Amino acid sequence: MRLFLLPISTRRTLLYCQNLQALPSDNQPWIDKITLRAAKLWAGWEQKESGWQKAVVRYGNRALRRIPYEEWGLKSVPTLSARRRQEEIMGKEKHHLIFPQSIIPTTRAPQILQTLATERETLHRSRLIWCFVGMPISAPFALVPIVPNLPFFYLAYRAWSHYRALAGGKHLQWLLSNNFFTVCPSDTLDTIYPRHLPSSNSSEQESKYSKSESSDQIESGKPPLAQERLLLTQDSGRKLARALKIPELEVELERAIWQVETAIRKQSQVSERASPPEPEQPKPEKK
Repeated sequence: MRLFLLPISTRRTLLYCQNLQALPSDNQPWIDKITLRAAKLWAGWEQKESGWQKAVVRYGNRALRRIPYEEWGLKSVPTLSARRRQEEIMGKEKHHLIFPQSIIPTTRAPQILQTLATERETLHRSRLIWCFVGMPISAPFALVPIVPNLPFFYLAYRAWSHYRALAGGKHLQWLLSNNFFTVCPSDTLDTIYPRHLPSSNSSEQESKYSKSESSDQIESGKPPLAQERLLLTQDSGRKLARALKIPELEVELERAIWQVETAIRKQSQVSERASPPEPEQPKPEKK
């Protein structure tokens, strides 16, 4: 299993897990089998040229794009089953923590992973409970003919999504508490990130920014020392996915970059409105 820490901006990092040892279909948990069948059904609806299935997919994809990228990252981590736990204790499965050392110092990488694993735990637990509360309320919509009970299925999906995020976070905490991973700075990532760092007056300033400001702000929960800046663009995100030879990572990066870029734009607009107007210069009196 490979765990990637991919900074999107100077304050936000995308977590992505590449599971190299997927279980055979016969040994998969029942919830994973249901998820696979749902994904195939959704892909079939996407092929429709028109109809209510196509409309559901169109609006559904918009809703899925707005699910926080942090949640998608935690969901990419497999659940800690009894079999996987035993294999990790016996050392049969190796885990690598991969990150760009030009942005994240080696000593800070485990701390950032710990933050990403725990910072949203309370949020996912409360949202999971509210989804369970809403599911019985939305059940009567099943009486509507023709169209399926979309509110119920949406709440069921969100409940599963929050559960998987919680399970992924628990798995990461288990790995961290037992030190079952190897820290692996990536030269491949280092060749991509420096090319897309914000422009600076000199390479010395750029190095200072990468080591101090970025590593401090990349951990959430701390006030920013400077204005947040993007470290990846959509184009560099595609290059990163191709360089790592992980095609499915491109979608995750595209979503994360779009969300962070939107958030930074909104923050800039709020800051501009909150900043006091410049005082008017007094006009010289005419003699």
